[in-house]
Amino acid sequence: MKSLSIIGMSILACVIYGIIHDQITARLCVEYFTIFHAPIFGTNDPTLLGIGWGILATWWVGLFLGVPLAVVSRAGKLPKRSAADLTRPLATLMVIAACIATTAGVFGFVASSNGWIRMVEPWASRIPPEKHVLFLTDLWAHNASYGVGF
Repeated sequence: MKSLSIIGMSILACVIYGIIHDQITARLCVEYFTIFHAPIFGTNDPTLLGIGWGILATWWVGLFLGVPLAVVSRAGKLPKRSAADLTRPLATLMVIAACIATTAGVFGFVASSNGWIRMVEPWASRIPPEKHVLFLTDLWAHNASYGVGF
């Protein structure tokens, strides 16, 4: 049962992170969610998209984080760790992910603003040109978050 609480806490932490992350990035470039992703939510509202995609895109990251975390925390001869013992390390991981995502987003913004990186097809013609910089900002922030998660 304690292993399940670790897995559940990991999923919850990732989902909360994802919702907060997507609330910000949906407001930067809603097209990241409405054009680049499948239109499964039937809305252009950044709040609803941030909640929907924040859950859908992160629960499984929490599962992939939580299962091995539960195993190494509960198996073997070393002292067993509970979900409560892992709250601070998990929160620290989320803060680190947010910092790295922010840094990557800033880099994506600067790099695309200066023409160092550009949109490629088919997305370049699907995303309005005036949104390319902010789209790439979102893309870099999201890819960094997944990278930290893994």
